[in-house]
Amino acid sequence: MSSWAGHLIKLARMESGLTQRELALRAGTSQPTIAAYESGRKEPSLATLKRIVRGAGLELRIRLAKYDDHDEWVRRYEERLPADARDRALRVDEELREMARTERGAAR
Repeated sequence: MSSWAGHLIKLARMESGLTQRELALRAGTSQPTIAAYESGRKEPSLATLKRIVRGAGLELRIRLAKYDDHDEWVRRYEERLPADARDRALRVDEELREMARTERGAAR
């Protein structure tokens, strides 16, 4: 069982290229605690989440915004597409993500 906070921690850690142990050291906690957050076995407080994300060299920002149904609209649209069109779109999306990762790696 994972959690949104666990996903954020894992994303921050991977974005920074850190192991769980390295992130734990930077955030002042233990590797098993990071693993428990990432897996959803534990849920960090907002203050703890902020500290862990900061340990990854990132900043946690939260803002309120007007509701946007864009994601729901896209999901409904994709559900109406033929399976082969959905599969093609997923492949193109993955190719674009891979190109971005490659380009980002070259920029570092």
